[in-house]
Amino acid sequence: MNLIDLQKKLMATARRQSPDDRVPYAFEKRVMAHIASRTVDHWAAWSHGLWRAAASCVVLAVVCGGVSLFAPQAADSSNNDLSQDFENTLLASADQSDTTP
Repeated sequence: MNLIDLQKKLMATARRQSPDDRVPYAFEKRVMAHIASRTVDHWAAWSHGLWRAAASCVVLAVVCGGVSLFAPQAADSSNNDLSQDFENTLLASADQSDTTP
C-alpha cells in the first residue's frame, strides 16, 4: 500500500471525527513543547549503562567462581603443577648455560 494514500485516508477519517471535549485546549502543543525542552544528559546515560554492565560482570564472576569451586576435581594422582612446569621450562636455558665451561 502506498504510504501517501494511507496518510490521506487517515487524515480524512480524523477530520470527520468531532474533537473530544475531555482533551484540554492545545494539549498536544504543551506535550511537544515539554519534549523539546527536555535535555538529554549523555553522561548520566553512559553511567547508567556502565553500572548495569558492571553489575552483570560481577554476577558472571560469582557464577564462574562458584562453578570452579564446586566442580569435581580430576582423579589423577600425577599432581601436575603448571606453575612448576612453567618455571622449569623458562629456566631450562639458564641452567644449560651455567653448565658449559
